[in-house]
Amino acid sequence: MAHHVLDMPANEAEIRALRIGDTVTLRRWLFGIRDATLIHMFDRDRRTRLDLAGHAVIHTAPNVHRVAPSPEAPVGYAPFCIGTTTSMRMERFTEALMEREGVRLIVGKGGMGPATLKAFAERGGAYLAIVGGAAALETTWIERIEDVDMDDLHPESLWRFAIRDFGPLLVGMDSHGGSLFAEVQRDVAARRDAVMASLEDAR
Repeated sequence: MAHHVLDMPANEAEIRALRIGDTVTLRRWLFGIRDATLIHMFDRDRRTRLDLAGHAVIHTAPNVHRVAPSPEAPVGYAPFCIGTTTSMRMERFTEALMEREGVRLIVGKGGMGPATLKAFAERGGAYLAIVGGAAALETTWIERIEDVDMDDLHPESLWRFAIRDFGPLLVGMDSHGGSLFAEVQRDVAARRDAVMASLEDAR
């Protein structure tokens, strides 16, 4: 297992060097995105002025405060609690995010499925997992909200966060077909089958 420090944006070679079980710390930039953002971007063909190429997105609808614009809050928002939501329901958008917008990394919780794994293998991507309930810690890794687009969808806007040492995050899915989540599912299924077989034998 290795630890990687990525100054975002990252290139394909850097992402393909990641393997499940590795850890990653992100630096410079991270983009917040969620269901409504993705629906508008891809189901309604809405375009963003923000450049996502080579970047990481985190599945979030952050709790933020309106403040007077300043160097610490360039667009009039200050981070209050930047949590992470479950990723699986956004599975159908992974390929489009990578193909049209150039996204390389997805940060979330709970993992994603085979369509995402296929997109990662074809285009060079990875999933970085956060433990649920770590919102307070995550928020300390965000220096400021640098920009925001599609803010009519607030709080499911498209956020650009300036970050410092965001992590360590666990590589849960890689570009080589590896998925810690699929391994857990297989292990659970095998244990279930063994329990069911033992119950049958005991009859």
